[in-house]
Amino acid sequence: MEKKFFAPSELIVNEDGSIFHLHLKPENLADKVILVGDPGRVALVASHFEDVECEVSNREFRTITGTFHGKRITAQSTGIGCDNIDIVVNELDALANIDFKTRNEKDTPRQLTLVRIGTCGGLQPFTPVGTYIASVKSIGFDGLLNFYAGRNQVCDLDFEAQFKKQVEWDMQLGNPYVACADKELTDRIAGEDMVRGVTIACGGFFGPQGRELRLPLQDPRLNEKIEKFSYNNMKVTNFEMESSALAGLSALMGHKAVTVCMVIANRLAKEANAGYKNTIDGLIEKVLERI
Repeated sequence: MEKKFFAPSELIVNEDGSIFHLHLKPENLADKVILVGDPGRVALVASHFEDVECEVSNREFRTITGTFHGKRITAQSTGIGCDNIDIVVNELDALANIDFKTRNEKDTPRQLTLVRIGTCGGLQPFTPVGTYIASVKSIGFDGLLNFYAGRNQVCDLDFEAQFKKQVEWDMQLGNPYVACADKELTDRIAGEDMVRGVTIACGGFFGPQGRELRLPLQDPRLNEKIEKFSYNNMKVTNFEMESSALAGLSALMGHKAVTVCMVIANRLAKEANAGYKNTIDGLIEKVLERI
């Protein structure tokens, strides 16, 4: 079987041999990767490393690879949103599974373990500010996975159908998809002290999450319907902006992935913790121990 060749316009490699956006070289990437949105949070993750072997930065993408308790780990920032997750996951996969010299796919697939640590808004009484939530399923409002072949094979189609029915989904908003995190990784990371939940990954922070400032919402009752949604004893627990793309792309590529978030605002209680940066280190420590 002829190997797939990736043209220079599709796989863009910088003059120094690094991948286009991340500026990483294949040898810089560990098998275990912790993803964070904020470039500043990469240093917080790496502050727990015993040693650092490389540090690279370009735009919102900052990377530090080092060792924690004998485990080689890459801490990588993604910026905000599923569009950035598309860049990061595709480029990490290329670093792992494409030979940059021949531009051919490698013979033996390399599986990455990807854990995203983030913040979110809680949507239920049992997800107050400070709760850690592991996203077992992620409902993508972003539409990203719909552009990839095999989307239906890695998504929960029954869950999708029930969600659209119960919330009276307007297809003008696009077709939501339900991506599933890797079960073994989720159980390992979540342990006994995190809520296993259903997360909605939104395509924005304001209107898509039901926040109304000067612009009115297309469906002012959508959040109310989301909060009431229930299927197979599962309810939507939180809003964030990246988990669906991470879970879906990773499943298609053969990687393990899960998102874990700390609730910094509860939309039901109308409460928020703007000083969360001082407390998220506890979640980082748990993930480092369990990854």
